[in-house]
Amino acid sequence: MGRALTDLKDTLLALRNDPELFVRHVIGAEPQEWQAEALRAIAAEDRVCIRSGHGIGKTAFLSWLILWWLLTRYPTKIVATANTAHQLNDVLWTEVDKWARKMNEGFKKQLDFKADKISLVGSSDSFCAFRTSRRENPEALQGFHSENMLILVDEASGVPDVVFQVGEGAMSTKGAKTVLTGNPTRAEGFFFDAFHSNREQWRCMKVSCADSDTVDPKFVEDMAEKYGEESNTYRVRVAGEFPTQSDDVLVPLHLVEDAVKRDIEASPTTPVVWGVDVSRFGGDRSALLKRQGQVVLEKAKTWQGKDLMTLAGILMMEYEATPYSLRPQSIFIDSIGVGGGLADRLSELGLPAVSVAVSESPSLKDKYTRLRDELFWKAREWFEARDCKVPNDETLISEITSIRYKYQSTGKLKVESKDEMKRRGQRSPDVADSFVLTFAYEGATAMGHMSRWNNSGTIKPQTGWIV
Repeated sequence: MGRALTDLKDTLLALRNDPELFVRHVIGAEPQEWQAEALRAIAAEDRVCIRSGHGIGKTAFLSWLILWWLLTRYPTKIVATANTAHQLNDVLWTEVDKWARKMNEGFKKQLDFKADKISLVGSSDSFCAFRTSRRENPEALQGFHSENMLILVDEASGVPDVVFQVGEGAMSTKGAKTVLTGNPTRAEGFFFDAFHSNREQWRCMKVSCADSDTVDPKFVEDMAEKYGEESNTYRVRVAGEFPTQSDDVLVPLHLVEDAVKRDIEASPTTPVVWGVDVSRFGGDRSALLKRQGQVVLEKAKTWQGKDLMTLAGILMMEYEATPYSLRPQSIFIDSIGVGGGLADRLSELGLPAVSVAVSESPSLKDKYTRLRDELFWKAREWFEARDCKVPNDETLISEITSIRYKYQSTGKLKVESKDEMKRRGQRSPDVADSFVLTFAYEGATAMGHMSRWNNSGTIKPQTGWIV
């Protein structure tokens, strides 16, 4: 009898530490090569993230993890989340139930399946909960604590960042394990960062459709023929790669990264222009960016919580500290809100300040909704020419590559507003706005909207959007 108990104890301990063994001998499944590698990874690591093509078997993998964790630990809690109820209830929950039915009766009868939870029989403190992740209800991962905690996030690229921020406490619990899976649909967000800026914190894996036994090769051929192997659709759904850009992103990341790497010097005869985006209170920043032709001269400078007179003094000092040859021909200032007052004060101080009403009509009224849309498009064309250079300014790069656009029913292009960006969890693009303001002079000059310098040292406006 003692020998039998010892053997049982050794068997349970082996199953607890080896999910691959559990899958093969308790569930009776034969994992694919990538699934076996991922099972070994989660046994050894606390954080595992897997980006993949479509239909590679990740739902089966997640269902195996749920059964393994529930049946080899006590007490234990699992929270499984995704960005849609369909993915959780109709796909993952059903998959767990399917594999549970294949287990030995002794294991199977330990589980109690309910509508939104799978529990150990007779144990209120050991269960797997299914929670949908939504921006308006970000508590999906919050409030779960256990000495044996497992967090599973399916379709993680589509889960709002605020959900991860709110659930950081559960993810950081000692001994907790977190698994992220999904198609890499967005080149931004928590899932993207896990493979990039936060990569040292994660065991990262990529599984393409070619790495899976469950994907029909004809699916791969059809996707390549329909969309092309260089398309974002093929990259995401077949190759398991992040898109080179979201389809609605105004300035692709690769264009900006290329501009950082170029070795270009501005012509000394090319005028310098400054762009200033103004904010007085709150979390937004006032930003200054300097450009000379095809070169952004230095990283953007920002200030927060400065009143107009203080900001005017800061800019005056900045101007006087600049070598004469690099002083700006024009300082373009967004006149929305308090910006007009700043432009007036700088003009009084003798600086070449120009107040620009970016919310007014553009010079090309048949193409753009507002002047701001036109300026952002000019910035995109500046990068597309591939003869420009910007410093390795993470703030500028992040903001300019996060802005989206769309075409309205009238055919006009519209760039998303600051408020729209904030609603999807992005910071106000103050630095990006200061950058695009440096293109106001070119646009005005090309359309004949700006005269020569007047006697006061400022540029005399001739239309309603330079005021």
